[in-house]
Amino acid sequence: MDASEQRLTAVLTPVVEGLGLVLEGVRVRRTGGQTQVEVTVDVAEDDPDDLDLDRVAVVTQAVSDGLDAGDVLPGAYVLEVSSPGAERPLTQRRHFVRAVGRLVTLTVDDGRTLTGRLVAVDGDELEIAPRAPVRKGRPAKELASERLSLTAVRSGHVEVDLTGLAAHDEDGRHGGDEED
Repeated sequence: MDASEQRLTAVLTPVVEGLGLVLEGVRVRRTGGQTQVEVTVDVAEDDPDDLDLDRVAVVTQAVSDGLDAGDVLPGAYVLEVSSPGAERPLTQRRHFVRAVGRLVTLTVDDGRTLTGRLVAVDGDELEIAPRAPVRKGRPAKELASERLSLTAVRSGHVEVDLTGLAAHDEDGRHGGDEED
């Protein structure tokens, strides 16, 4: 992070946190003779709501006002405020908490790659219901859940999963007789 990104982070963190959100990152770059400021925000760990377009509009206005009031960026700039995205990397405990119930892929210290439903986050432990490898013409099946330490996860991300949505209740636990 360069000096201008550090200054912007210092100015924007309280602005974003004042709206109950988390500042994930700030990036400043020059493109086509313009300065582009990319601000990534996310919901807090305990926030039950998603980051919808209305919330993004509110935070965009607040960030714009904060940048103008803080006078930390000389000249004109293009502001882009966004969320981390559907396949976001899971790097902090709060990311895993927000991903409970979703399909994730994790690479762990022993070299394994696990893909499965993230069932729970308890303290510094994750519970994941891994899926057996998919065989052509057969649906993926979830295996017995496994517990992992957060420190054992080298990398992870949420997978886009459009199948089996009805088979999972609101807290992400498997319900019903439907297969994923």
